[in-house]
Amino acid sequence: METSVIVAGGGIGGLAAALALSRAGVSPTLLEQAEAFGEVGAGLQLGPNAVRVLADWGLRAALDAVAAYPDELRVRDAGRGRALGGLRLGHAFAERYGRPYASLHRADLHALLLQALRSQTGARLHLGSRLVSVAEQGDTVRLERADGSALETPALIGCDGLWSRVRSAVTGDAPPRPTGHLAYRGLIAAADLPAPLRAARVSVWLGPRLHVVHYPVRRGEAFNLVAVVHGAAEGGPRDARSWSEPATLAELQAALGPVHAELAAWLHAVPAWTRWVLHDREPLAGPQAMARGRIALLGDAAHPMRPYLAQGAAMALEDAWTLGRLLQGRASPDWASHFARYAALRWARNARVQRRSRRNGGIFHAQGPLRWARDAAMAVLGERLLDNAWLYNGPAAPERAR
Repeated sequence: METSVIVAGGGIGGLAAALALSRAGVSPTLLEQAEAFGEVGAGLQLGPNAVRVLADWGLRAALDAVAAYPDELRVRDAGRGRALGGLRLGHAFAERYGRPYASLHRADLHALLLQALRSQTGARLHLGSRLVSVAEQGDTVRLERADGSALETPALIGCDGLWSRVRSAVTGDAPPRPTGHLAYRGLIAAADLPAPLRAARVSVWLGPRLHVVHYPVRRGEAFNLVAVVHGAAEGGPRDARSWSEPATLAELQAALGPVHAELAAWLHAVPAWTRWVLHDREPLAGPQAMARGRIALLGDAAHPMRPYLAQGAAMALEDAWTLGRLLQGRASPDWASHFARYAALRWARNARVQRRSRRNGGIFHAQGPLRWARDAAMAVLGERLLDNAWLYNGPAAPERAR
């Protein structure tokens, strides 16, 4: 069975890729292995670079309907509560970068992308389509599904996440590896918090071998909280691929140790906890890790990010936007050349974000002299240390080689 260009994966990256293709005049077929569309997880943050992409796709009003726009980022010591540094967001950030800093529920971003894609003509969406093998054969890519059916496509875009099946056809490397970090996540209704805790703020609490972050989502009607600690799951992970294993406050408290009273109040306000074991891969070493022939990778399938720069979803959106911009005006793309150009444009920026995310993890969780140096640097340099103009001014518009 021949079909149009296939997007494998119906998460944020897959929907964004299919939307970008549709907007460029390419009719995609999206395959999602789940039986229903949905997004696992709670909150995410979108810097001006990601908001810029959504605005270019005409989705700013849809974003405004579901997002919160924090006024500031505040960094504090997890044990003593003292202020370490801060960054003005809100109007100041929007003035500086032309777009604001947003925070929202992952499911809300997923839903607005899905709605936008469904409004496009020509896009076909198939649920319950789990891939078991992928192989490039001449001028086509052949895919086999778990139900025994096969598809042939002129091009395949793998957006199937950290545990990508498509990736093996591009890089052939080993599975993701555990980082030695555990993440605990909870969602709190704003109405269940004392009024002083409901500020429109991204709060980051730093401690030795740990950090906690919380911020508003759903227009400020709820707050997302994530705590990251060093260590392994007790008894081992029940499912290494799971993003939502049940967890308890007692487990998290044992991992964190004593914390400041305000942070403790946040932890106690979470009604239910989930946990996942963080995995990642080495930062991209070149464009060959993002595309090979008629197969390209996008988002976590190509460059999983540690969550210490809050850019995982943003880089997937940037990838998709770049793909779409390169395709505009091309009635019959040379897919191998197009994907090679896409990979050449994207790999270095993605690799830089991967490296910076790792570096931030070391700084966030610092101990001893490095911790003292970090705190002193934030006190002296202030916002200059927390801002990232190179990141938030992106993505760069690709050249359209004709």
